[in-house]
Amino acid sequence: MTDSNKSATLTVHGETYELPVYSPTTGPDVIDIRKLYSDAGVFTYDPGFTSTASCDSTITYIDGEKGELLHRGYPIDQLAGKSHFLEVCYLLLYGELPQAKDLEQFETTITRHTMLHEQMQYFYRGFRRDAHPMAIMVGVVGAMSAFYHDSTDVSDPHQREVASHRLIAKMPTIAAWAYKYHIGQPFVYPRNDLDYASNFLRMCFAVPAEEYEVNPILSRAMDRILTLHADHEQNASTSTVRLASSSGANPFACIAAGVACLWGPAHGGANQACLEMLEEIGSVDRIPEYIDRAKDKSDPFRLMGFGHRVYKNFDPRATVMKQSADEVLDLLGVENNPKLQVAKALEKQALEDPYFAEKKLFPNVDFYSGIILEAMGFPTSMFTPIFALSRTVGWVSQWKEMIADPQNKIGRPRQLYLGETTRDYVDIENR
Repeated sequence: MTDSNKSATLTVHGETYELPVYSPTTGPDVIDIRKLYSDAGVFTYDPGFTSTASCDSTITYIDGEKGELLHRGYPIDQLAGKSHFLEVCYLLLYGELPQAKDLEQFETTITRHTMLHEQMQYFYRGFRRDAHPMAIMVGVVGAMSAFYHDSTDVSDPHQREVASHRLIAKMPTIAAWAYKYHIGQPFVYPRNDLDYASNFLRMCFAVPAEEYEVNPILSRAMDRILTLHADHEQNASTSTVRLASSSGANPFACIAAGVACLWGPAHGGANQACLEMLEEIGSVDRIPEYIDRAKDKSDPFRLMGFGHRVYKNFDPRATVMKQSADEVLDLLGVENNPKLQVAKALEKQALEDPYFAEKKLFPNVDFYSGIILEAMGFPTSMFTPIFALSRTVGWVSQWKEMIADPQNKIGRPRQLYLGETTRDYVDIENR
């Protein structure tokens, strides 16, 4: 945050106040209103915090107008095309791309922390057999604080580091075991000879009766899904993690709060909603009907997986995800999957339609990630758990940054109160 000696003038009830204006390294200027209440006796009103910077950060920057997403200054398309998920994890956590020896040590540390405490198996078995995987993940991640007492002291930098590694390492196992429990199959333990994405796929799809070989194309596609969802600035779940951590809560409780927030259909459930839309459309010949409905403002139907609240142009993650979707569909085919047939045809027709081009309603990352996960064999109930798995490193990075910030204080949003004013209690016999 740079003090540019600029200020904004605000007049309230005839009184004038000078508010400092700070300039970021990139992006819009920020008006500092921290002393507004103490000086002027008023709050600001910003439902959804769409015009409010709740913190300063050096991790991720988004320019929605340009369709730009940067992690520590590196464009997401370069990271997804040239790097891999664990290297991006290192970048988000520590601020720089690692040297070869540092990356090797980091990968070794993560790989050797992937196992869960054996007693956690009994925790899984406490859920109903048909429990949603996200419900299981919220509970299991929160329960980690009951199993790993030596990494819950947020004032200890070493414990924060250990907790960060444990969360990134164990989340694939937690998610895979939630899936296995959901479908009634035995848990599959992680293997240290596999990379992060391959290990996750094996834990999801292997069974004791036969060996499972991970296809490298599927592994690369999964790695890209994880990379493209690793962090996305101050979104709802990240803000939830920061707000929870502002109270000094342990890291496992804070990340569990993020998982719970991500479960919402307006946030992490978008790719599931996209697949459900494709199922509703049903067949390629019905696409023109649904495109016409999407154009009709009086019709409640909307094309899910097109456009984005932040990106007013194209979603920079979608270009890379489309490449992976094409590779996976070429490998697995779409002939026997009506949803994938509809997805490919819908993409083509929507991109050729001037209405969607004018409104910049391009397919986004959720559209393509849903197609990939469906083709891999994941049910829609696993889409959000995979999102939570990939976003964990972003939550952890933001949590670490906030804990180390000397300006950190407990979050306490204000309100515009519209309820009753003071009134006297009336005894029940007189009401």
